[in-house]
Amino acid sequence: MNRRRPARSASAGELLTTLQQLTSRARREVELYQARVELAEALQRGMLPSALPALPGLQTAARYAPARNGLDIGGDWYDGFVLPDGALGFAIGDVQGHDVEAAAFMGQIRIAMRAMAATAADPGEVVGRTNDLLLSADSGLFATCTYLRLDPVTRELHSARAGHVAAVWATADGRSGFTSDEGGLPLGVNPGEHYPVTRRRLTSPGAFVLVTDGVIEGPSFPVDEGLDAVMRLVVSRATADAGELADAVLQTADRTGHEDDAAVLVLRHGAAPGRQ
Repeated sequence: MNRRRPARSASAGELLTTLQQLTSRARREVELYQARVELAEALQRGMLPSALPALPGLQTAARYAPARNGLDIGGDWYDGFVLPDGALGFAIGDVQGHDVEAAAFMGQIRIAMRAMAATAADPGEVVGRTNDLLLSADSGLFATCTYLRLDPVTRELHSARAGHVAAVWATADGRSGFTSDEGGLPLGVNPGEHYPVTRRRLTSPGAFVLVTDGVIEGPSFPVDEGLDAVMRLVVSRATADAGELADAVLQTADRTGHEDDAAVLVLRHGAAPGRQ
């Protein structure tokens, strides 16, 4: 009858060597992850503006939160810039996906929109030209966005929407609502798409808030509920500083369970000037 030889127990030295190998491997993985995070953060910072323009009586603020899965970069963006005629341009948008490809496409949209805004005063024309230019690049991606043009003298706000979620507004005297701009299809879908322009005036003190769907939508959290939550928040803090309001709105994303990235853009009118 054959008897199996008992398995040899690992010596203390062998156990120590194995432990050292596992520790070294874990350290390398941590270092690689940290390098990836730092690279992603640097790329995201380079994609988004370092500051937003403001005016006397207008505070501006924006916030961005990365996706919960995948690389810490994505296709959500915001922008703000001074136009050649002194008007201010603002944009917020959401590219399909949240990876390096989406981030690169987002960068193309930002550059294209700035270039178009410098030569066309009509927001619908700006968005339409941007759409056609992106389609000519044949990336296969699409994006939603809202582009705003604010006249610093009349305080008229002209906007064009490309499949993006509604904005929320509230005034210090208790009025509030969602924008019902007609809009057109997302960028990168239909050549020659028409984007109607909505005109409004920022007169009474209050706030105009734009978000991406990462703020208001989740697996079991419908868009309407998310917008309602943002509405209640903006109404309760219509006179808060723009930065404080942007922080509070971004926190709404924590309740939706959404794993996408998220962006918030706040125009606080009737306030001391500032960028936050």
